[in-house]
Amino acid sequence: MINIGVIHGRFQILHHDHLKYLLAGKERCQHLIVGISNPDPNQTKSESVDPKRSSAAANPLTYYERLLLVRASLEESGIPLADFSIVPFPINFPELLLNYVPPDATFFLTIYDDWGKKKLARFQELGLKTEILWQRALGQKGQTATEIRRRILHDEAWQDLVPASVATLLKKINIEERLHKMAG
Repeated sequence: MINIGVIHGRFQILHHDHLKYLLAGKERCQHLIVGISNPDPNQTKSESVDPKRSSAAANPLTYYERLLLVRASLEESGIPLADFSIVPFPINFPELLLNYVPPDATFFLTIYDDWGKKKLARFQELGLKTEILWQRALGQKGQTATEIRRRILHDEAWQDLVPASVATLLKKINIEERLHKMAG
């Protein structure tokens, strides 16, 4: 088993497929570092292979709120707090990544599209050890946070698409109102 693994994502909004991804990474290492990408507007920039991911509408939650969602969902899944860490992960600025994670860790990722391939290339350019958890066609991706945000915005059912702890926290921060305000 790998000592330290690193996994990353925006988690804007953390859903069941995100949790499967996180747990797949944790199964492969003793300690999992969860990197939260787009941690703040200053560490977010447009990516030509996926320009929508940097928009304000695609990033309604703060770094801290996403940290709470990740922590709650992992603990709800039975992962002890001592077995994982959560850090900022400025994927748009790869030269900064090693300020947040150890260079000798194994970096886990999934690939569905050109953005996944670009991230893999960035990690390889940095000389990082990588492991692809799975590679699938975009149509096989499953749940998306975009769809969940759309459902919330249109007052459609969404709670069953996220872990119970995530639904509870999102209701506490009044995600419905926030998304409605962002949409104008």
